[in-house]
Amino acid sequence: MTRKRSGGVSRRRAMLAAAAVLLATGTASAGWFGLGGSSDTGPVYTGLVEGVAVGGYDPVAYFTQGRPVKGRAEIAAAYRGATWRFASAANRETFLAEPEKYAPAYGGYCAWAIAQGKLSKGDPNNWDIVDGRLYLNYNGNIQARWRKDAAGFIGKAETHWPGLTAGN
Repeated sequence: MTRKRSGGVSRRRAMLAAAAVLLATGTASAGWFGLGGSSDTGPVYTGLVEGVAVGGYDPVAYFTQGRPVKGRAEIAAAYRGATWRFASAANRETFLAEPEKYAPAYGGYCAWAIAQGKLSKGDPNNWDIVDGRLYLNYNGNIQARWRKDAAGFIGKAETHWPGLTAGN
């Protein structure tokens, strides 16, 4: 598993300012953020906390603290039709500068289930970072299966994800 640090401050500030304007005016879209991979499009799972991605956990903290950290309702941002919560304003800025880097693959749905051609909830406490990407799984048993061949499951999930989300 690899980890990377976010880009330079000037790029981050420019992206944050542009994102804030677009989000405030309701004109932001996944395309604006340069999302191209199939796992970066489609719905975001918000079933654990209504309308909130990653069950209210801070997606940046997985990368910076190596563990799930609850986000705060007052430190939030809108992205891909969901509310994302953060433990700090700095984490929110980091996310907004490169949301596709920190948002979980497959919108936070269970990565193993996607590989099976199914949609299922992702649990923010059952996670892995593989090649710089956050993946969530349904529970500990499923995560154990996932870890036996994460790369193979990712390959399968990439073929299923677009069809599972068609029309969403």
